[in-house]
Amino acid sequence: MKRSPAARLAWTVVALVFWLLPVVARAAPAEDEGKLVHVADTRHLTGFNLFVANLYNTDRLLFTLLAVGLTAALGLALGLLMDGVVAAIGLNLERHETRE
Repeated sequence: MKRSPAARLAWTVVALVFWLLPVVARAAPAEDEGKLVHVADTRHLTGFNLFVANLYNTDRLLFTLLAVGLTAALGLALGLLMDGVVAAIGLNLERHETRE
């Protein structure tokens, strides 16, 4: 089976990356730098912002699920709002026929 030059290049890059990973890992500093902690500052927050910051500080999984859910809900709300605006100005996007 003959591979194209692009496929050979891609496989070469993948092989080099896997070959270089242990080399780079060994070059890491030997001393322990300590654990990096990400914490949101909640001193001046109130209401929903305080709730989200505390959720970020205590449970990252629930924070992630909340962020994904909020993003989907806001996208849906924006889509429905724009649907209403488009319908209000008289554009009918439901019956769009394509002609080829």
